[in-house]
Amino acid sequence: MTHLSTFPPPLPAAPRPVLRRARRAEAGALAALLAETFHDDPLTRWITPDPERRARVLPGLFGVFLDMSFAYDAVTCTPDLDAVLLWTPPGAQAELEARGEEFAGRFEDVLGVREAASLALIAELQASRHPAAPHYYASFGAVRGGARGRGLLGALVAEVLREADAAGCGAYAEASSPGGEASTRGQGFVRLGEDIVLPDGGPRLRPMWREPR
Repeated sequence: MTHLSTFPPPLPAAPRPVLRRARRAEAGALAALLAETFHDDPLTRWITPDPERRARVLPGLFGVFLDMSFAYDAVTCTPDLDAVLLWTPPGAQAELEARGEEFAGRFEDVLGVREAASLALIAELQASRHPAAPHYYASFGAVRGGARGRGLLGALVAEVLREADAAGCGAYAEASSPGGEASTRGQGFVRLGEDIVLPDGGPRLRPMWREPR
């Protein structure tokens, strides 16, 4: 029989990482971080199959996504820019969809007609699955390679969840990998309906929802 006294004392809890809102002047560095992180992501590979072209276009692509979140002061990062989370507050998705023509033109400028059409299809499928209830939406998160394993992305998501809980709103995200799903489940998310399946053998996205607490 093992007695409790034989276990080592628990380690002290790790301090919460320092987080802050990003500044628009940091958009270039954050776009580069997102582009590096998502270079081999199933979604970006489906949109832009050629890896060299993908490396060229992704910074511009994420520059547009950053602008979407910056419009709502909804880019959270670590002070050293080793980690970032893009999100939007309740109501933002409807407003961004109303500006769809503007953003479609910007995405086409970055990706070209064919690849912009692939991105538009993903956005259409995603929009069709967003919950009707007011919610915070976590869209993209990235952590620099050398900073992984420190819980930074989890801390960024938790910061948004605190805002959602304070507002009495749910939170929504899409997981593109088993690891992403496990991470969201660890934050209290549960699966919301069937997967979003892209055509022609494309990847799947798993809608995830968290009730306010």
